Amino acid sequence: MMTGFRLNLAPLKEPLGFIKFVEWDFGLTAAIAFLWLVCSSAWAKGLQNVKDATGTAGITSTLALCKESDVACEVTDFANMRTLNVSVVFGYLNLIVWAGNAWFVYKETRWHSQKYTAQQGAGARRGQQVPAAI
Repeated sequence: MMTGFRLNLAPLKEPLGFIKFVEWDFGLTAAIAFLWLVCSSAWAKGLQNVKDATGTAGITSTLALCKESDVACEVTDFANMRTLNVSVVFGYLNLIVWAGNAWFVYKETRWHSQKYTAQQGAGARRGQQVPAAI
């Protein structure tokens, strides 16, 4: 008796099933790219708010002691926020990666192939040569 693993690939061989999967994949990838943009922007804004609040102007406006006329408040020792700045940069770089991934998934959808087929048909009617699909 032999046992084995069998994977049913028939749904992927059907064009309509695969097209629906690719369109869902594109929608999910585009949504993640958009959410990454929103989250990276929120993180960058939050980091800027922390920097503003811990600066001399933020401390002076927040503490009641610093508002007195005979007291001068000044921040002399700043926290190291280099790693936080790097995390914001990496957040936007990851956004670029997700957007590029969405572009390549879009090229696999029928929306892109229909546009290309329509251009190819219009060029063939006018007697122009259209490059072949890769």
